[in-house]
Amino acid sequence: MTEQDSPREQAAPGAPKPTASQRRRARSLALQALYQRHVSGSTCSQIEAEFMVDNDMSKVDGIYFRDLLRGVHREQDALDREYQAMLDRPLQELDPIELAILRIGVYELKFRIDVPYKVVLNEGIELAKKFGGAEGHKYINSILDKLCRRLRLAETGPR
Repeated sequence: MTEQDSPREQAAPGAPKPTASQRRRARSLALQALYQRHVSGSTCSQIEAEFMVDNDMSKVDGIYFRDLLRGVHREQDALDREYQAMLDRPLQELDPIELAILRIGVYELKFRIDVPYKVVLNEGIELAKKFGGAEGHKYINSILDKLCRRLRLAETGPR
């Protein structure tokens, strides 16, 4: 697959580069959208349209939001296989917030190599602190840290 064939959306040439806070908001909205999809069973298209109308997208990297939402949905089974052996319980028993955070993190590690692994790890931890249970961030940190070493070996180096 060439870059032109990539299902990920690209910013228009000459468009300003999104800020870290716009990306952070995109992740936060993607987490909420994936959670909503999990509990409601609505389609990604329905949820995306709803989020685009109900949120001030001027402060969000909308392209990144769509990429995360659509990409995690499209690659869900492959993403789950990446960390399933690391879980201390069956996938079905994971908190839906933790599950969505893991899927976003693994998606970014595998498909968004433009995002440094340290950013992926930190953002996953921060999302878990904000939206997850009291100790959920430790669980997310443990799993994403192991995945960083495996999926981004060129970046992390052998440890």
